[in-house]
Formats: sequence, structure tokens, C-alpha cells
Amino acid sequence: MAKNNANESIQSIKYSVAMMKNPAHPEEAEKAYANIQLNGIVSLGQLAQHIREHGSPYTRDVVLGVITAIVDHTREFLVQGYKVDLGDLGSFVPGLSSEGALPGTDADGNPKTALQMFTSDNIKDVKVNYGMTSIFSDLRKDAIFEKVTSRKAQKASLNAQLAGEESATWSEPTSEGEGD
Repeated sequence: MAKNNANESIQSIKYSVAMMKNPAHPEEAEKAYANIQLNGIVSLGQLAQHIREHGSPYTRDVVLGVITAIVDHTREFLVQGYKVDLGDLGSFVPGLSSEGALPGTDADGNPKTALQMFTSDNIKDVKVNYGMTSIFSDLRKDAIFEKVTSRKAQKASLNAQLAGEESATWSEPTSEGEGD
């Protein structure tokens, strides 16, 4: 997976290309955009094992325990309104999503400003904002890219092959990405 050990395979970022409209400018013509084709998902346990296998003196369980504790305690601090700075890993900052309040009247009919009408009931969600550090800011310079067929085309080709057909047909999305 990584590129830093000669015994490891170098994995590329696979992508396909699809025609899409820019949601911010729907009046503009469609353009070709890249869609990442994930190589898979690395779980917390797999990450802990990977760390263990790359020179950590700690067992997988210890690494997993430390990571789990970091997650648990980061959440604890976020719900208390703290920014959590994890050094090179980045920082996590709580943010609020709220419904706006309008001017109105109280129970006695007295006029109230929008600021006076706003209560914690207007807060709909607590979001977590990730603050990226420079170690993650320029991944492109270290990445290797490999253009591949879209997932939709891969599925159509496999289905045709399984059905004994020599060709496959599909239609590419015209306004949305196809995900992974």
C-alpha cells in the first residue's frame, strides 16, 4: 500500500471520468470530471495492524486501544466545545448547524428581536470540522494515478461476460457522479 518500503506494492489512485454539470453553475455545459475508484476501506483494526507491522514496538491490541481512546476522548472534548489539535493528524473543531430565528412576540405579546427569539432549540446539529495540516495538504505530489473504466461499465462488462455475451452496453451518468 505505501511507497516507502521496497517490499511493499505501490498502489495507485484509480479514477474514472464522467460527464457532470457543476451544481454551482447548472447553466454551464457539462464537463469531464474524475471520480475516484476506491481500492478498498482500511478499518481501524487494519490500521492498527499496519502500524504494528511497520516497526511499532507495541502489539496491535495496544495500538488499537490507543487509537480508540483518542477517538473516544476527542468526541468527549468536542461535545464540551473544545478544538482538539492532534498535531500532524490535524485538528477537529466543533461547529453548529442552526435554524434561523425571526422577530416575534413572547407569551405576553411583547415584541422580541430575532436575537431574543433564538434559543438552543434552534440548534439542529453539532458538526465536526476537520482542519488539515500541511502533511495532508499536497497528496497529489506523492500520488500515482491510474485511469480505469467506470464502476458502471465494469459491472455491465462483468454481467455480459457472465451471460456469455461478447459486448456490453450501459449509459454514463449525465449530471451526477457515480460514487465508488
